[in-house]
Amino acid sequence: MNLLGCTESVLEPLIQYVRTTDGVRIACWELGDGAPFVAMPSTPFTHTRREWEIPECREWYQRLSRSRRLVRYDSRGFGLSDRRVADLSLEAHIFDLEAVVDRLGLGTFALFASGDSGMVAIAYAARHPEHVSHLLLWHSWARRTDVSQTPQTRALLTALMEQDWDVYTDTVARAYIGGGDDERVQEFASFYRECADAETLRRLAPVVYEWDVTPLVPQVRAPVLVLSRRKLPSVGVGIAMDLATGFHDARLVLLEGHSPLPWIGGDVALTLRAVSGFLGEEEPGAAAPRSGGSVTILFTDMESSTPLTGRLGDEGAQELVRAHNRMVREALRDYAGSEIKHTGDGIMASFGSAGEALECAAAIQRAVASRNEKAETPFRVCIGLNAGEPVEEESDLFGTSVQLAARIRDRAQPGQILLSNVVRELVAGKPFLFSDRGHADLKGFDEPVRLFELRYDV
Repeated sequence: MNLLGCTESVLEPLIQYVRTTDGVRIACWELGDGAPFVAMPSTPFTHTRREWEIPECREWYQRLSRSRRLVRYDSRGFGLSDRRVADLSLEAHIFDLEAVVDRLGLGTFALFASGDSGMVAIAYAARHPEHVSHLLLWHSWARRTDVSQTPQTRALLTALMEQDWDVYTDTVARAYIGGGDDERVQEFASFYRECADAETLRRLAPVVYEWDVTPLVPQVRAPVLVLSRRKLPSVGVGIAMDLATGFHDARLVLLEGHSPLPWIGGDVALTLRAVSGFLGEEEPGAAAPRSGGSVTILFTDMESSTPLTGRLGDEGAQELVRAHNRMVREALRDYAGSEIKHTGDGIMASFGSAGEALECAAAIQRAVASRNEKAETPFRVCIGLNAGEPVEEESDLFGTSVQLAARIRDRAQPGQILLSNVVRELVAGKPFLFSDRGHADLKGFDEPVRLFELRYDV
C-alpha cells in the first residue's frame, strides 16, 4: 500500500556521522538548500537509510526539503547510530541534537519533533533559544506519564517484547499502520525490527517514563506549532490543547487520520501546508486559486453581531470580531484558502479544492466551539458555500456563484455549515457526511436551490 507514492526521483542522501560530547556516533544526512530544518528521530522508529526506502516516508522528506536544508538523524541506540550505549537519559538525547547542530554548523533553524522526541526538543529549545527559530511538535507531550499505559499494560508489553520480539513488533506495527492491510503491517514491523532491538527498548522504556519537561515549556521563546490528529486514542485532543496552552506563543492544528506517524494518512498534504504556513512559506504545489476557473466560495457571518454591540459596547463587540477573524484566518492558512475580503461581520474566501473548503469550514466551527467552552461571551458562526466560475476584478470575485454562496450563508443557522449541491458533487467519494435540507427559496434566484448541511464532529 503506497499512500502517497513517489512523484520524483531523488538520490538517497549520503549518511554521515558526528560524535557527541560523550563519544557516541550519531548517523545523519542532509538534503536540499535553504533555511535549515531539523527533523528529529521518531524514536524508536528511526533509521536514516531504511526510511528512505519507504515510499510514503521518502515523499514526506522530499517535500520537507523543497526550499529548505533538511537535516535528519538517528538517536543513540537506534537506526545507524551507535547501538550499545550506556546513557539513554534525556540529557544524553540533547547531546545527540547538539552534536548534529554544531558539526553541521546550522546556526538558527526550525526544529520538528514527534512523540517522545518532543520532550527532547522542548528541553533543547529552552536551553538554546539562539538556535531554534520555530518549534514544531507532532503528536507530542511534555510529560511521558500523560500518555503512558497503565503499569499492568506496560508489564504485558514488556513480557511480550522479551518472549517474542516478532509478535511484539507486529502488534506495535498494527497500532501505527491500522488494520485492513496485513502486508503493509508486516512491512512496517520489519522496518521496526531494523530500527531497534528488544534490549535497547527494555532499557529505554523505564528511563523515558520518568521524563517530564513541563517546567521548561514556559521558557521556550520560539513560536510553537502543535500538530495532532484528533482521534488518536493514545494522545487526546486535551493533551495537545494543554501542551499548546503552556507555551508563550503557540498555535494548535488538529488534523484527521489514524496513525501517529505524520507521513501516513490522507491529511499529509494539509500537514505540510500547516508547516509551511507556520514558517511563513508557501507549500510548493499549493498555489492559490486562479481566476477564470472553478473555485469554491466560502462566506462566514457572526451570529447577531448588532445586538452584541448594544450589549457589550463597540470595543467589546469588536473584540469578538477580532476573535472570529483570527480563527477564520488560521483555518484559511491551514487549508490553502485565500481571503477575498472582510464583510464587516464575516469573511469571504475562495479555494481551489472543494474538499479543503469543507475541511476549513469544519475547522472554523470547531475552533469557535472550543473558544466558547472557556469564554465569558460566546458567539456562533454561520457558514455558506457554493462553487462555480466567478469573475475576478481588482482582487475581488463577482457573479452568480458568489451571490449564491452569500445567500446560502444567510440561510445557515448559527453553528451550521450549508452548501449547494454542486459542492457536494465535487467531493463525491470523499469522507464527508451530509444531511439533505431540501430546496429553499433564496432572494434573487428564480428557482429553489437544493441545500445540504455538512455534519462535523466538534
